[in-house]
Amino acid sequence: MIRRILRLPSGRFAVAFLAFILMLAVLGPALAPYNPLTGTDDLLAHPSAAHWLGTDYLGRDVLSRILAGSTISVFGAVQVAVIALFVGAIPGILSVYLGRVFEWFTLRFVDTLIALPFLVFAVAATALLGNGIPQAMFTVGIMVSPLFYRVARAATLSVAGSQYVEAAVLAGARTWWIVRTHVFAKVLPPIAIATANTLGVGFVVVSTLTFLGIGIQPPAPSWGGVLASDLGYLDYRPYAPVFTTVLIMLTVWAFNLLADVIRDVAGESGRALLADRDAARAAKSARRGTSAEARLQTIGRSTP
Repeated sequence: MIRRILRLPSGRFAVAFLAFILMLAVLGPALAPYNPLTGTDDLLAHPSAAHWLGTDYLGRDVLSRILAGSTISVFGAVQVAVIALFVGAIPGILSVYLGRVFEWFTLRFVDTLIALPFLVFAVAATALLGNGIPQAMFTVGIMVSPLFYRVARAATLSVAGSQYVEAAVLAGARTWWIVRTHVFAKVLPPIAIATANTLGVGFVVVSTLTFLGIGIQPPAPSWGGVLASDLGYLDYRPYAPVFTTVLIMLTVWAFNLLADVIRDVAGESGRALLADRDAARAAKSARRGTSAEARLQTIGRSTP
C-alpha cells in the first residue's frame, strides 16, 4: 500500500510533509535556537534576524517555543490514535466471532461513548485523573474509539460472509488464525483511513486542550499554548497567530489528504486507478515521442 500511496503526487506530498512534522517532533527541542522557557527584556518583538518569528509577552522566542512544543502536540495526537485503535478496532473485529454476549456488551459500550459530550467528558476526566497530556489523550482516545469499532466491525462483517472464511470456520480453524490470515488484510485499508483521520482529529483536540491550558502546565510550550499567548496581544503583534495557525491547519490537512489517498489506492478500485494513470502517462509519452520524431523528419526534409 505504501508504494501505491507514493505513486500519487498528493500521496508523496502528504507523506513528505508529515515526515517533516515528525522530524520536528523528534528534533524540535534540539533545533530550538533559544531556551523556550527563558524570557528576555525584548518583549513582543517583531520578526528579525535574531528572532525569526519574534518574541512573546515574556520575551521568549516564538520559534523556539513552536519547535519545542512540537513533541507534545504531535505525540499527543499519535497517542490518541493508538489508544482508539486498540480500544476500538480489536473489539470491533472480535465482536463478529466471539458470540452474541460479547457483541451486545461492546455495542452498548460504544453507544454509551457516542452519547457522551466529547470535550466536556475529556475536561472532566482530565480533572479527575490529573492535568497532564497522557491523561487527556487517554480520555480522548477512548472517546474516539467508537469510530474504529464501527469501521472494523463493518469491514469484518463484509469479509465474514465470504466463502473462504466460511470454509475456514467449517474446517475448524481458530478465530485468531482466521482474523490474522483472512480478515486482517481486508480490514486494514479502512482502519488505515480511520487512523489518518483520527490523527488529524487528535491534533485538533491536542491543540484545543493546550490552548485552554488543559493537559499541560505553563510555561511548558505547545502549539495551542503559543497560539493562546499570541491572541492576548493582538494590538502589538496582530500577525502573530498566523504562524501557529497555518502550521496546525497544514498538519491536519496533510492527515486528511493522506486518508483520501489511502481510500483512492485501496482495493481493486485503487489498482484500476493506478493502472489508468499509468496508461494515460504511457500514452502521453508516446504522443510526445511521435511528435518529436515528426519534427525531426520535418527538419530533415527541409535541410538541403
